[in-house]
Amino acid sequence: MARKLRFFKEQMEKAGVTPSTKPMTQTEIDVDDLEVKLGEFEAELVEMNTNDEKLQRSYNELVEYKLVLNKAGGFFSSAFSSATAQQKEIESQQTGEESLDTPLLQDREISIESSKQVKLGFITGLVSKEKSMLFERIIFRATRGNVYTRQAAVEEPVIDPVSGEKVEKNVFVVFYSGEKAKTKILRICEAFGANRYSFTEDFGKQVQMISEVSGRLAELRTAIDAGLLQKSKLLQTIGDQFVQWNTLARKEKSIYHTMNMLSLDVTKKCLVAEGWSPVFATNLIQDALQKAAFDSNSQVGAIFQVLHTSESPPTYFHTNKFTSAFQDIVDAYGVAKYQEANPGVYTIVTFPFLFAVMFGDWGHGICLLLAALVFIIREKKLSGQKLGDITEMTFGGRYVILMMALFSIYTGIIYNEFFSVPFELFAPSAYACRDLSCRDATTVGLIKARPTYPFGVDPVWHGSRSELPFLNSLKMKMSILIGVTQMNLGIILSYFNAAYFRNSLNVWFQFIPQIIFLNSLFGYLSLLIILKWCTGSQADLYHVMIYMFLSPTDELGENQLFPQQKTVQLVLLLLALVSVPWMLLPKPFLLKMQHQARQGESYMPLQSTEESLQLEANHDSHGHEEFEFSEVFVHQMIHTIEFVLGAVSNTASYLRLWALSLAHSELSSVFYEKVLLLAWGYNNIIILAVGAILFIFVTVGVLLVMETLSAFLHALRLHWVEFQNKFYEGDGYKFYPFSFASVNDEVE
Repeated sequence: MARKLRFFKEQMEKAGVTPSTKPMTQTEIDVDDLEVKLGEFEAELVEMNTNDEKLQRSYNELVEYKLVLNKAGGFFSSAFSSATAQQKEIESQQTGEESLDTPLLQDREISIESSKQVKLGFITGLVSKEKSMLFERIIFRATRGNVYTRQAAVEEPVIDPVSGEKVEKNVFVVFYSGEKAKTKILRICEAFGANRYSFTEDFGKQVQMISEVSGRLAELRTAIDAGLLQKSKLLQTIGDQFVQWNTLARKEKSIYHTMNMLSLDVTKKCLVAEGWSPVFATNLIQDALQKAAFDSNSQVGAIFQVLHTSESPPTYFHTNKFTSAFQDIVDAYGVAKYQEANPGVYTIVTFPFLFAVMFGDWGHGICLLLAALVFIIREKKLSGQKLGDITEMTFGGRYVILMMALFSIYTGIIYNEFFSVPFELFAPSAYACRDLSCRDATTVGLIKARPTYPFGVDPVWHGSRSELPFLNSLKMKMSILIGVTQMNLGIILSYFNAAYFRNSLNVWFQFIPQIIFLNSLFGYLSLLIILKWCTGSQADLYHVMIYMFLSPTDELGENQLFPQQKTVQLVLLLLALVSVPWMLLPKPFLLKMQHQARQGESYMPLQSTEESLQLEANHDSHGHEEFEFSEVFVHQMIHTIEFVLGAVSNTASYLRLWALSLAHSELSSVFYEKVLLLAWGYNNIIILAVGAILFIFVTVGVLLVMETLSAFLHALRLHWVEFQNKFYEGDGYKFYPFSFASVNDEVE
């Protein structure tokens, strides 16, 4: 049935008939009835094609025959007229009308030639124009020059009766003498695919044949048109129900494909299927099986039984159209192990937020929001259409873009940037000019005249000399705070993984030393940043952190932010140093002891299904038959070194939030000042229009497309590398249930 439907589709494409996409209202067709119907349609269509091919071949042959009659008739008529003229000249010369130029022996030569005249045979037909010169040359060589060939080009390409393709051809006439020459010429014609046609020298018969061929062509044309009309009607009938038939055939084919995976039981009367299903769907499956048994009038009902297995189940997250795109971001890195903590839940908030930190401009955020709303409003229409690769990708992530846009508007209001222009949105600026000398956009002459700006950055900072130092310090410290918070979240999630899988080793010798190491260094730095903001201290945090390692016992002096700071730093440094061997040494030795204890037990109580599954899914159980202590130790050493170095590099990696935010802000400022304001300054309507158009293009092309993609990729990297590597293994496999919807989406 699928083959027949493919055949129908090919025939419809050739005829230019498009299958109807209108929903069918009629009742469902039985598969057996459909098979009979498709067979009838196929037989009818094949018969039509055969008849059409025969008629078309006859028509093409007659077209070529008519060309031969016209062109070859021209050869013979011109030859006859020249022969008649020559005969008249000979007769006039024989009557004695000789001139001084007449050769003395001409009469004798003519009489000798006339006495040796022989009857020449000829072959007419058409040969491809590309092969015509080679054709003539080979005939000449094969007959040693004892032929005379004439060719005439056909003005328009003709359809070859054999191949059915349009070919440029020449009409040829080959005159020969003798049967051997004829045999050679016929063989050469066959080798070159030259079509030969009979021809007569009689002009009267030629005219009669041309009229007969023309009449026959008209009859064939009428028959071909009638056949095509009938075929078109048949294909239109097929096209009206093609989509429904194709869907039914695909579904039936997928059912048989799935049933082929089933195995026969020992009685060879029942089919046995093993598979995975979500726990919440158990009752639904049982109801569906009972309904199927009732609908099919089966004497034996289907038996549904839960199997106990040690195999790790597939991972299935119940998502909707909003959360599926965020889950896909996580799954692109790796599918979660069964019952492992899913980062997709946190990604819904953290991903658009980190993007917005780098893309903070509420004007650009509104543009992104409008683009996302266009996709969301038209999602029903667009979901049923075939889109391009980039458009389809953007449409699939429409809710991700919506969240990114909303968060960008939020961070843009905090940064107080609208296409790089600040606005006094919530209150007037807290600062005012002391006198007229501060008009050069510097903070030197400013005094605090009003209460602090209530939300976000005070608009007076933008355009001042202190803008970059102030915003750089703010965004850099903010990036470190965000980074340390997210990395702590990752380590806390590793605790929940270990607690769920009852892996106490990972809690005591991975989670605790990691949380201590990270927070004794970078958690302490975050605390210092918050203290500096709250107290307004002038302490140099670079100096504090560097000399915390180089000379921890030195006095801090003006860099001291709170009492007993030196003692606290010594304790934190000691904790960080202790946590490294704490991560490295105990776990491999304890795993070795556990393995030896298991080897010593000859008998063990049988475990329940849940316990066996948990042990199977245990992240660092190492409960294999062969236990290599060296491998476990090296693995733990690599893990420890990676975390210690990663704590520094990952924290530094979050500084990309500051760098990209600064780049976005500066690009916006350059485009606004050097394109739009510069064009405005010329006070010319044409220059202003050109400047506005250029500003729109660079804003859309660079800031809304390239910068969006850049910030998206950097946010992706921060989640995959800096966040997920703290707790996420991602070595599971996805649950793919049987679904007719997925069958329809597949391409055969």
